[in-house]
Amino acid sequence: MSISAALNSAISGLNASSRQVQAISNNLANSLTPGYGARSVELTAGGGEIGGGVRVTAINRDINDVLLNDRRRADSAVAASTTSANFFAEIERLLATPEDANSITARLAQFEASLVTASVRPEEVSRLQASVLSGADVANALNVASDRVQVLRTEAETQIQKDVADANEYLRQLDTLNGQIIDTRNRGTSAASFEDQRSLVMDQLAEIMPLRVFERDNGSIAIYTPTGAGLLDGKPAELTFSATNLVTADMTQANGLLSGLEINGNPVRTDGMNSPIAGGRLAANFNLRDELAVDTQAQLDAVARNLVERFQTPGVDPTQGATDPGLFTDGGAFFDPANEVGLAGRIALSDAVKPDAGGDFWRLRDGLYAAAPGPSGDATVLNNIADALTDQGALVSGNLGGTARGVSGHMASMMSYFGQQRLSLDQTVSFAQANQTGLIETELAQGVNSDEELQQLLLVEQAFAANARLIQTAGDMLDQILGI
Repeated sequence: MSISAALNSAISGLNASSRQVQAISNNLANSLTPGYGARSVELTAGGGEIGGGVRVTAINRDINDVLLNDRRRADSAVAASTTSANFFAEIERLLATPEDANSITARLAQFEASLVTASVRPEEVSRLQASVLSGADVANALNVASDRVQVLRTEAETQIQKDVADANEYLRQLDTLNGQIIDTRNRGTSAASFEDQRSLVMDQLAEIMPLRVFERDNGSIAIYTPTGAGLLDGKPAELTFSATNLVTADMTQANGLLSGLEINGNPVRTDGMNSPIAGGRLAANFNLRDELAVDTQAQLDAVARNLVERFQTPGVDPTQGATDPGLFTDGGAFFDPANEVGLAGRIALSDAVKPDAGGDFWRLRDGLYAAAPGPSGDATVLNNIADALTDQGALVSGNLGGTARGVSGHMASMMSYFGQQRLSLDQTVSFAQANQTGLIETELAQGVNSDEELQQLLLVEQAFAANARLIQTAGDMLDQILGI
């Protein structure tokens, strides 16, 4: 080997070592950086002859695509299940447990107890007042629960709008990054930094909806949903959704009062496993708005209907006509079964027993439509009201079952129903989070290994020293030649 060949070989070795040190330094500095893929330097012989040296052919970004896609699907599952579980946790918190004095069941129990107390001394106005206030509390608790359900639907509507806007922005960013990666590779330089950015954007998009990612030969990616809807392949898809500012109980996607989702102008399903967006936060919020919250409202309405109809039954109040509103009303009016949706938000105690609405407390004792007070010691109507609350009757709507119960029994059944829903979803969340945690740990284990990087750095330093020694030796030989 000639001296010049040796120098060329040593210089190329120093350059290669320099690139390796740079890659190792980046790996160590970014070992905990989200989205970062470990770099490795690919080396080949610098020519066919001896002394051709070494050449850096590529800076590779070392990732496990299969593991990465599995982790992103786990991210989608966690986001979806958490959204649904949080909804039922909020409903359970709102209605509270029976031992809570502010729970809906505790308020009903207080109303029943106040009626018994009033029936013992029906002439005591303070006891009649306590019963009226307790009854109003029961109606108010149903009102608050119903209103909160619609607020949660409205919040889901707002989140859907945000997720759609974010998804469109992420797809545009991914399209831009695809172009940058193609251009960078065509120039013969490393596109690893752009690939890191692209990975981070895909992580964010994966929480909104599950992704299937395909890498093209030119370094770009195509993205589809698990059911095959195209999100990015040559150009980004456009998701469209029209949000409303306020969702009410009567508004659904089915009756056209709430918007669905379109991809590139084509309506797509937002429910069920065949939906293009099934499995992520976007689908979970559609499910919350159109299924979970609607079902919750239906159970509240079923219990409210049962309560109202018990006091529209002839015989409870002898002063009441066949079409007169009873003690519990539909916003002050007679309840029409065809208008059940949203009843829990409208149920109210009759104005006839409210002095601030022109009524009187004594009407609770003597009848809502009595022309004048009756015998102050007559507790017949009070006893009828108490009996109406405890009479065994089945719900005629909702899906809490057809078992005959008193009002308190139906309230307890409703609480149990929501509790079971929350428990089931908590288990789903726990499984999804455990799966996500396991995949993240595996991903980290296959990422930057500091010990291995430091060992590699020692080998690079040895190679650097060997090449430097070769250059020094060649220099000494040239000095000797020039000195002859």
